[in-house]
Amino acid sequence: MTTRYFGQRIKRNEDPRLLTGRALFVDDVDLPGMAHIAFVRSPYAHARIKSIDASAACALPGVIAVYTAEDLGSFWRTGVLNVGLPPIKNAYLNERLHPILAKDKVRHVGEVVVCIVAESRYIAEDAAAHVLVDYDPLPVHIDPRKALQDGAALIHDDLENNIAAHVVQEKGNYEKAKAKADLIIKREFVYDRGTAAAMENRGIVAAWDAKAGKLTMWDTTQAPVIIRNGIAGMLGLSEHQVRLIAPFIGGGFGPKILMFYPEEMLLPWISMQLNIPVKWIEDRAENFYSTTQERGQHHEAELAIMKDGTIVGIKDVFWHDNGAYDPYGLTVPINTQCTLLNMYKVPDYYSEFTAVFTNKPIVSPYRGAGRQHGVFVMERLLDAAAKELGMDKVAIRRKNLIPPDEFPVKHQIIYQDFSELTYDSGNYEPVLNRALEMIEYDKFYSELKPAAEKAGKKLGLGIVCYVEGTGIGPYEGARIQVQANGRVSVATGIGTQGQGHYTSYAQIVAEQLGVPVNQIDLVTGDTDQFHWGVGTFASRGAVVAGNAIHAAALRVREKILAKAIEEFEGEVTADKLELVDGKVQILGAPETAIPLGVLAQKANPMRGAVKPGTEPGLEATDYFGPEMGTTAYGVHAMIVEVDPDTMMIDIQKYAVVHDCGEVINPLILDGQIHGGVAQGLGNAFYEQLVFDDMGQILNASFMDYLLPAAQDVPRMDTDHTTTPSPLNPMGVKGAGEAGAIPVGPLVAQALEDALNMPGFEIREIPLSPLRLWQLTQEHEGHGTATTPG
Repeated sequence: MTTRYFGQRIKRNEDPRLLTGRALFVDDVDLPGMAHIAFVRSPYAHARIKSIDASAACALPGVIAVYTAEDLGSFWRTGVLNVGLPPIKNAYLNERLHPILAKDKVRHVGEVVVCIVAESRYIAEDAAAHVLVDYDPLPVHIDPRKALQDGAALIHDDLENNIAAHVVQEKGNYEKAKAKADLIIKREFVYDRGTAAAMENRGIVAAWDAKAGKLTMWDTTQAPVIIRNGIAGMLGLSEHQVRLIAPFIGGGFGPKILMFYPEEMLLPWISMQLNIPVKWIEDRAENFYSTTQERGQHHEAELAIMKDGTIVGIKDVFWHDNGAYDPYGLTVPINTQCTLLNMYKVPDYYSEFTAVFTNKPIVSPYRGAGRQHGVFVMERLLDAAAKELGMDKVAIRRKNLIPPDEFPVKHQIIYQDFSELTYDSGNYEPVLNRALEMIEYDKFYSELKPAAEKAGKKLGLGIVCYVEGTGIGPYEGARIQVQANGRVSVATGIGTQGQGHYTSYAQIVAEQLGVPVNQIDLVTGDTDQFHWGVGTFASRGAVVAGNAIHAAALRVREKILAKAIEEFEGEVTADKLELVDGKVQILGAPETAIPLGVLAQKANPMRGAVKPGTEPGLEATDYFGPEMGTTAYGVHAMIVEVDPDTMMIDIQKYAVVHDCGEVINPLILDGQIHGGVAQGLGNAFYEQLVFDDMGQILNASFMDYLLPAAQDVPRMDTDHTTTPSPLNPMGVKGAGEAGAIPVGPLVAQALEDALNMPGFEIREIPLSPLRLWQLTQEHEGHGTATTPG
């Protein structure tokens, strides 16, 4: 009987290597004669570079080379624009890209100014301390709205102002909708900055072999093929002269998708110049400034609604803090525009954003990539409307859910993949109902909350909805081969940063070839093994690479069956054969089994001729490119207790119901949800980058930047419904960011419910015990803390 692999809770193939220390990470790469690199980074957020004196550094024993922007000569360059301007009417983008080494001016703290190459990292760091850079400080802007004021100092001198981009998207006519509404809810919201804080920081090793004419790079990138192609172009090499390896990576979360960081451009050039391998591993202090960040937005929003709770329109105008440069284009704020619509019917919608250059590190996607902001605005508006109308918070959401018979839903605005925002499939009410059951909503308000109040405890419940745009193109590919020993090799250009690809992708192959998952070997992120691909981002791995692997597996299956029919001398047809436990056999006749390894050898004969129209071996390569992204969705619910004296929180129950179409591996999916919720809680109540007026981060260490610890993350109850996507053969949708997206409004709603202070609203994220105390004091008239709006 054929074994099912797809949809099973199979433990991860990769874990034994990771748990026993046998997995390769970039910092494990140690080559003979390898030099080490450290950087001199700007201590100023905005300044002109008057002069650089590196003579003392050059004189230190063990220093091999020192490079400034001038030393790079014709190789000096900027990064590249990763994502261009979408086809949105009247939108514009001022493309300003970060330099490989700063020339003339620095625009944020931590910007790279000088590169030191030495025999050890210790010597390189010592040498960096000997470099004298004379700066002329300039006015600093950390608030995007203040950066737009008349007379504000220009971050980029060639522009008339500090606007990075301006985009308006709308459907219908909001002003007409507003005129007929019974109630207008107006609020201001702030969603402030955080950092991904991946366990493994960025790192690069570059090794040029002059005799072989081959450059090998190990890089913590989420886009190995694109980095390979770009580096080859910069260095004047053919793509086959560059091998880019993205090995195991200790967390990506989006910042490692940026193409190209200064260090990525610089190290391979240095290796070629000096003809030695070079290595740089980012330390945690560098990570706070030199790796991209996300989140900062300020919203002014309106909800037009009828007395019965029906949404008639929404207007949202917001300012997006872009940081000093904009290499990732408008992906984050456009995600905000699109995700704000959430699960609900919104007939008329006006959204306008201004992306602003500030003297902060660059913004690029970080798990959620702008979706959190949109969901926060929508869910908080609905909470405010429910209170104004005297409606239950679930009832107002239920009333506005898009019904299942209206899918696909076209929203008439452009998504980050440059196509019209379209929800491909959905059935929202069962997800909401299941979450209510899991959190025991009725019991909470009839029994638990009254009992808590009687005991003097502050107990609250939150429940919010979200959507997650996933699985965007353009494409991914895969090659699958049955080897002579019976094992199956799979190669794909996509990289892996802990998502369980080695198992999930193996399950897709196992389902078609009947080979146990532990007999399938996966190679990811090695451009010598697979030459084409885009990257791991936007919750697209399962959808795009997974369907490419599925397509290649189907072709290999066809070859196996055709070769088996030939071996059985045409006595059977394909429908009478089955693939079981690494063998092909006639249905119900295990004595006829031919091991796939034997069949692979027969398909690659040493003598004779391969028949015309056939190919040697049991191997296939295929690709998949979706016409548009898929839309996953779900509901999170939580019960939280707040200590009114300390404002510390205790999450007593957390429930997630998610729908990402057909599920490849429920165990891995649960892990993705758990990790996302943990990061979402950090973003909601613990993590915030605090900048002073001079652009310095005041908490740029793990001593001061508050990450949630194990005791802060609750056990989670998860469940899944299944609405297959019609956009791909497997019916799957992405899930990588779902856990993180709705946690901010969920925490805000639950805390308001627990504190039960009339008129008190939380309109900002992240919070903290201190910030929550300040807000409650201000509401009671005892403090000076301010909240938006």
